[in-house]
Amino acid sequence: MAHLEHQIAALRRAMADPAPVAIEDLLVLRDLGGTSIRPMDPPPGVTPREAAVLVLLYPGEGELWLPLTVRSARLTTHRGEVSLPGGGTDPDDGGPVGTALREAWEELGIRPANVEVLGTLTAFYIPPSNNRLTPVVGLSIGELDLRPDPDEVEAAFSVPLRILLDPATIQEEVWERRGLRMRVPYFALEGYKVWGATALLLSELVARLRRAGL
Repeated sequence: MAHLEHQIAALRRAMADPAPVAIEDLLVLRDLGGTSIRPMDPPPGVTPREAAVLVLLYPGEGELWLPLTVRSARLTTHRGEVSLPGGGTDPDDGGPVGTALREAWEELGIRPANVEVLGTLTAFYIPPSNNRLTPVVGLSIGELDLRPDPDEVEAAFSVPLRILLDPATIQEEVWERRGLRMRVPYFALEGYKVWGATALLLSELVARLRRAGL
């Protein structure tokens, strides 16, 4: 129990710290020389759709866990990728927090009343879907009973926070896309390569937690 309480206290400190995380500490696409090639903002003149995801930590077996989803093959973008519950903001959401809580309820059956919202991570642009994504960080009041919606979620699984914090979990490959070779860092979790937007936001959370003493 002491370990769980230590993790929760560090999480609260991490989310209360307004200092930004340097791009060097984030898992982003880089050229072979190590320079980031990922756009964090939309191109001039482009208006992105606002979107949000819920990064939810919940207690179990004396430590914090994080639920992740595998996106359904029925979806139009990012099919089969590991993600977090989330989506585009609706007019009635009232902002990213409302979006994240609504989507977590729709995708995984997580009740909004059981989530304590701790804050948000840095919002960033996702070119393929033209979304400006705000990660919302929350703490579950108790353990979760995940109920994935098969129309949106192929599978759901959870990983302990300590695995995210283990440097050995971070790996890297060189990929070639549209004739450009690039370094692609990712979290190796449960046999999946968690890269792209999900890796970016999780690496910010990890950097903040380490700064907070985990």
